[in-house]
Amino acid sequence: MSDDSVGDPAGPAETSATTRDFTVAVFVVDGDRFLLLWHRRLRKWLPPGGHIESDELPDDAAIREVREETGIRARLLSQPPAADLQTPRPLARPAGIQLEAIGPGHEHIDLIYFAVPERVGEVPRSNGEVDCVAWHTVEEAEALGAPSDVVSWARQALAAVASRG
Repeated sequence: MSDDSVGDPAGPAETSATTRDFTVAVFVVDGDRFLLLWHRRLRKWLPPGGHIESDELPDDAAIREVREETGIRARLLSQPPAADLQTPRPLARPAGIQLEAIGPGHEHIDLIYFAVPERVGEVPRSNGEVDCVAWHTVEEAEALGAPSDVVSWARQALAAVASRG
């Protein structure tokens, strides 16, 4: 019987049944409210967000997901000034990163961003993926039964925008 790990300092290769995807979640704040949507498939209240495509930068994915799901053009709070081909190119810094179990053997690595709309008071619109999208206060989100982590991130996003004056 042969042991393929003999002489291999890393030992036998580990296999994992868990798959992971990188995703974004964007808390868009307008005054004392933030965007929430009712996700039809997941059946819960969430901020705009979704998967980062293989050829996409995370901050571009964040802006794209907000636009696709709500019709709102947003600006990330941590967006660095436009770069003129500088290398390395600075990217927007997520406000946080969390690992979320989605189902058996599948997780999302969520990059959490805070943003503001380019136009204050803009009315969001639903697309085919979401049934309802609207501005909500924290109290309204809690009354709707939004997940506790969503409410916690929303509080942080509201505080971050308020501190910018």
